[in-house]
Order: sequence, then C-alpha cells, then structure tokens
Amino acid sequence: MCLEQLDALLKIVSKGDTVVVTRIDRLARSLRDLQNIVHDLKGQGVALKATEQQIDTSSPAGKAFMDMLGVFAEFENNLRRDRQMEGIKKAKAEGRYNGRPRSIETEQRNKIIRLKQEGIGATEIGIRMGVSRRHIYRILEEKQQA
Repeated sequence: MCLEQLDALLKIVSKGDTVVVTRIDRLARSLRDLQNIVHDLKGQGVALKATEQQIDTSSPAGKAFMDMLGVFAEFENNLRRDRQMEGIKKAKAEGRYNGRPRSIETEQRNKIIRLKQEGIGATEIGIRMGVSRRHIYRILEEKQQA
C-alpha cells in the first residue's frame, strides 16, 4: 500500500470500522511497521482483517497469528534482499551488471557541463534540459571524478 494512501486511510477510519487487506505483507514493509499500524488501528477502535490469511485482529488468536505471519514475512523479505545482493555482486564480478542505462546521452551531458561552466545554476539547467536538479548534480559529480 502506498504510504500516502495508508496515511489517508488511517485518518478516515473510525471506531467500529474494519480495515480489510488481501495479505499483511501488502500493508507494511516490516514487522515493526505492521505492529505500529495495528497498534494505531487498535487505538482508534479499528480491527484489521486479511482475506487470504484469515487474520482478524479483533480476537487474541487473530492478533497472535498476525504477529507470527509478520515475522515470517519479514524473514522472507530479508532472504530475498540477501539473494538479490548476492546476485548483483556475482554479476558485477562477471562484468554483466552495469546498473541502469544512462538516460542522458553524451552530447546532452556535455551541454550540461558547458552550461554549468557558464555559471548557470543547476535548477535552471534542469529546466532547460528537462531533467531533475539531482540528475544535474550527479552528472557534474561524475565529471569531477573523471
């Protein structure tokens, strides 16, 4: 669930409501986040139900089951992240991983550097080139390192 949507949901629920999600791992990124969300909902008198996992926090057994599933979901997420990092490390060692392709061609990069040398600020360069200010700084940092 998107953070803005979650915040909006937490603002409009009221006592006696039930928040329904398909799975708890779609609601929070970590066990801590999940526990905080459930705590906030409980404080407002709101129950949480997960349809695919048959969790209902309005009962003690449902709360205990939710906590157990949260632990396993976080464990699985950590394993997935570790495997991903191992795969990236291996691919880099084999020369197969170069990161995301550049979104700005060399000619455009040179123009950005030239504009900066003319004393034009990153915000104005970004507006002229149609890219973010952060992207401008990244290009200028790369130039300094080269």
